[in-house]
Amino acid sequence: MSRIGIKPVAIPAGVEVTVDAKNVVTVKGPNGELSQQVNKDLTVEIAEGKVVVSRPSDARLYKAQHGLARTLISNLIEGVTNGFSKKLEIVGVGYKADKKGDDLVMNLGYSHQVIMKDPEGITTEVPTATQIIIKGNDKAVVGNYAANIRKWRKPEPYKGKGIRYEGEIVRRKEGKTGAK
Repeated sequence: MSRIGIKPVAIPAGVEVTVDAKNVVTVKGPNGELSQQVNKDLTVEIAEGKVVVSRPSDARLYKAQHGLARTLISNLIEGVTNGFSKKLEIVGVGYKADKKGDDLVMNLGYSHQVIMKDPEGITTEVPTATQIIIKGNDKAVVGNYAANIRKWRKPEPYKGKGIRYEGEIVRRKEGKTGAK
């Protein structure tokens, strides 16, 4: 039995959850509306203020999908109530970020500025020139946008320069030794 899948997901006050005939779970809350397609063979039931996901058998596919479906539904509920955020840090001399309207403008050591437009449903904040905060209600979109920003300048192992997630530890390598 899936240890994650058997746990019911509590529905907080102010959140409305519906499931249609094609197993599309739609969640409406204070931060908007999200929906997710769940495997058609799984059963999603709403009872007593909780969402319960169950599988038809112990086949390997259903075991894998069971916990995933429950977690996706939990993320939908979390997203419409609290939202998700990712924090990025920029490390390096001359590396900085700025916010101009819906655009995130970054100087990352290239001959040009890197300009990224915020996707729909995502907001970025730049509290300092070396910090970026990405907020939104869809966990996958927030994480994907953070990864796309990080892709422009991944942390390098010799000086540690680049864009990293907050709290990320970059393994440092020893540089060349001077041969005499």
